[in-house]
Amino acid sequence: MRFVIFGLTLSSSWGNGHATLWRGLLRALARRGHSIVFFEHDVPYYARHRDLHGMPGVTLALYEDWASIHPRARSEVADADVVIITSYCPHAAEANRTALEDALGALRVFYDLDTPVTLARLSKGHSVEYLPPEGLSSFDLVLSFTGGAALAALRERLGARRVEPLYGHADPLTHRPVPGEERYRGDVSYLGTYSADRQRALERLFIESAKARPEIRFMLGGSGYPQDFPWTSNLYFVQHVPPADHPAFFCSSRLTLNVTRGDMAAMGFCPSGRLFEAAACGVPTISDRWEGLDRFFTPGEEILTAETTEEALAALDLPASELALIARQARARALDEHSSEHRARELLDLLDDVDRTRSSPHALPQIVGDSVRTGMS
Repeated sequence: MRFVIFGLTLSSSWGNGHATLWRGLLRALARRGHSIVFFEHDVPYYARHRDLHGMPGVTLALYEDWASIHPRARSEVADADVVIITSYCPHAAEANRTALEDALGALRVFYDLDTPVTLARLSKGHSVEYLPPEGLSSFDLVLSFTGGAALAALRERLGARRVEPLYGHADPLTHRPVPGEERYRGDVSYLGTYSADRQRALERLFIESAKARPEIRFMLGGSGYPQDFPWTSNLYFVQHVPPADHPAFFCSSRLTLNVTRGDMAAMGFCPSGRLFEAAACGVPTISDRWEGLDRFFTPGEEILTAETTEEALAALDLPASELALIARQARARALDEHSSEHRARELLDLLDDVDRTRSSPHALPQIVGDSVRTGMS
């Protein structure tokens, strides 16, 4: 199949989680013989921090403005089998109009990689620039990075006809156990862009733990952290960890921490890419709790959970043998169920099913479990 994608960024992982996810998914699709064109607005912010310039089977179409790329976009869309438009795509409205006019029989897909943020902004009465004014009813398929209640909300509030989750993943070719590196060395690590709505949880689980254990080393990686961040003397900082270095970052610590953004945690079924990457790298993870976490990893067996500083410290104090067992079991689960290849197969199966049923006048949307299915019961 020929995929045409209009997204936020593929070329730069600086300050966003989209790029790493797309890279793993597109590699898996390309290995299966599919071709992909990814349209990305060439903005200075990402150009200064570009850490990918090309991928086998993937054409990266960088453009300065929509007018300059519109003729090519029309041509690519006309030849496409699948057109995907994503959340935070800066020209989502223009891409959607082009798909409506020129996608001759192609499946039209909207992929919201930020569903709880989208829904929270709508609830507050704010405009969401990457959503069509009429909602999502014109798309054959709406994919959501978040499952659970978010799926019903996309259908009920935005008119999506068919909604399915397409969760995060890890690429085993990239995310695997590797030797640690001194520049990332820490007893406990946290990898994530600064976000105000997870700051309180980060302080409870990471900063207060660092204060309580001044004799051990805490390593933080990510961009956007303000000058008034509550640094401690045993907290070390790397401003940006490129995707190629994620395995070394994770594997340089005894434990790593996952903290979920507030809107996502409230919605549930919201695994971040960090969960899958760290698991595939064979590093035990402590995560905050949210509904649906046990759908991805079994708490106490494949992942540790904590809501308080005391619970985080108890996880730090577990013997090495117990942590190693948790890490092994989490890696096995990640490779079995949460690899980029697994997500690519899920996507292709969904597209095949939509293609079979979209022309049927009897295919009615209905909620089944934590997803929305289309078809006769």
